[in-house]
Amino acid sequence: RRAAPAMAMAWRAAPRLAARLALGRRGIASCIDPSVGLTEDQKEFQKVALDFAAKEMAPYMAEWDEKEIFPVETMRKAAQLGFGGVYVKPDVGGSGLSRLDTSIIFEALSTGCTSTTAYMSIHNMCVWMIDTFGNEEQQRRFCPSLCSMERFASYCLTEPGSGSDAASLLTSAQRKGDTYVLNGSKAFISGGGDTDVYVVMCRTGGPGPKGISCLVLEKGTPGLSFGKKERKVGWNSQPTRAVIFEDCVVPVGNRLGAEGQGFSIAMQGLNGGRINIASCSLGAAHASVLLAQEHLTVRKQFGEPLANNQYLQFRLAEMATRLVAARLMVRNAARALQEGREDAAVLCSMAKLFATDECFLICNQALQMHGGYGYLKDYAVQQFVRDIRVHQILEGTNEVMRMIVARNLLQG
Repeated sequence: RRAAPAMAMAWRAAPRLAARLALGRRGIASCIDPSVGLTEDQKEFQKVALDFAAKEMAPYMAEWDEKEIFPVETMRKAAQLGFGGVYVKPDVGGSGLSRLDTSIIFEALSTGCTSTTAYMSIHNMCVWMIDTFGNEEQQRRFCPSLCSMERFASYCLTEPGSGSDAASLLTSAQRKGDTYVLNGSKAFISGGGDTDVYVVMCRTGGPGPKGISCLVLEKGTPGLSFGKKERKVGWNSQPTRAVIFEDCVVPVGNRLGAEGQGFSIAMQGLNGGRINIASCSLGAAHASVLLAQEHLTVRKQFGEPLANNQYLQFRLAEMATRLVAARLMVRNAARALQEGREDAAVLCSMAKLFATDECFLICNQALQMHGGYGYLKDYAVQQFVRDIRVHQILEGTNEVMRMIVARNLLQG
């Protein structure tokens, strides 16, 4: 019976939590305040994103997860605020913001629903690739409807036999006059089957990275089909399927960049993608710290609040410290990428490695602090744990991030 008030307070915890975040500094200790150090414009972007997370995402986060709903209309509302093409040029419908601005926005949105925000980050990466590497005709044809999220995009790199070893991909595109004939399959594609535009890395030349090109396919292309919807631990508000190409005829005019440039395009896209997914991890971790803080204050054991337990105080302090360290690393990498610095790629890898590892530990510790309640789906903390776990795998596994960092150090 004593647990009943705690249960009632935890019910629908995510909406209440996001509302706290949306209020700004009030109720958030200054040492973990995500607005510290930001410009006035950045604080405004952040506030808009936090308000949207609180009102349009958090109240539905659990339902989207349980029923595996892809919240198309909610994302289109987000696009009306400029979140469909955050770092895409304004002349094709984007917001034209910086990589740091983008990180701030995705961190804020992720406090409302990490899974949905993570898909939005992938969509943004796809639009940026078309905007950056496409010609003017391609930009005008694809970007406006993607920035408005009238249409949605998927990134197709991973294959059943090539995950971390992306340069060994086998999907082939054979040139025939003014077209390519595309054959092969992609695995673990976020949005696959429900999205409209597919940015596909395929082999147009010999083995290795220099034989890879990038094509843009539209849903409805003859020969394009999809596997079954995968059942996942988390990320349930976005569908994941295999994407299959059987003699798909694609115009040469749908190729981004030159033949053989595809692997470079893919890797440049992933540098930003790693910042984006790390930012989503920051939002989940920040939300989990606040959930833990609240639970320690409310929950009583042995006649006093858990907040009086020094061991738990120390663990909460460690969580907060890891959060701030990860945030600083992600924002530093975002600046480096925006400035085109030589060390940007390795800093993005370091930030992705550190932030996704540390933020998962933060979310998992927050669940542990909730005890048995943390394992119940009535409590938001378990969903943050499930949604954030995959961030250590995608956009390049954290083992590959370690390889990139080590290679940079040893070659230097």
